[in-house]
Amino acid sequence: MTDQVLMPAVASPAPEKIPVSAGRAPGLRISEVFFSLQGETDRAGLPTIFIRLTGCPLRCVWCDSAYAFDGGERKTIDALLAEIESFPTQRVCVTGGEPLAQPECFGLLTRLCDTGYDVSLETSGALDVSAVDDRVMKVLDLKPPDSGESARNRWENLRHLNAHDVVKFVVASRADFEWSVEKISDYGITNCVKEILFSPVYEKLEPVVLAQWLLESGLDARLQLQLHKLLWGERPGV
Repeated sequence: MTDQVLMPAVASPAPEKIPVSAGRAPGLRISEVFFSLQGETDRAGLPTIFIRLTGCPLRCVWCDSAYAFDGGERKTIDALLAEIESFPTQRVCVTGGEPLAQPECFGLLTRLCDTGYDVSLETSGALDVSAVDDRVMKVLDLKPPDSGESARNRWENLRHLNAHDVVKFVVASRADFEWSVEKISDYGITNCVKEILFSPVYEKLEPVVLAQWLLESGLDARLQLQLHKLLWGERPGV
């Protein structure tokens, strides 16, 4: 399906990556591991294990996980698998920060799939997703202008999306929404993913306003609210 994606000749800036040190301890730096309900996508409401990696090269103005920018604890993939095996579900969401900023994340995703987990990946779309295991559902969060990071979108990533993947736009304004509609058309995004999601920035854009824009646009896209925030508010570990 990816051959239907239209790719205008727009160069993406080279993404920033966390440097790999030859002397660094093995494993990934992990901000938190927890068991909760998935708050987004068509898996919203389903029990899910969350593995949140530390670090992100982006600084979106409305970021809701800035606490994961630094800190955390280094864990091996084997240790992570042992830690999550007691949770009563086979659904795992790998998130951040920006999980792909740690190169070892690709190996984690494959190991999770090999172990039998149903895996999703939440990524900003600023880093290369081409090496992500095809069994993983990628949730590609493209950044509209009000995020302050729209120049970091790596449009080449659209070529590496599969029919079970998702593209998400988190919008703060009408300008963000119109920009998103334009990109959906320019890049033929509807033709290369399972679905397109629109979310309002929490406590900045009223959901009913975004709902009306979506209805008026005629787009075949899903409005989603972040279920975990509706249930527990904006805090870690949920």
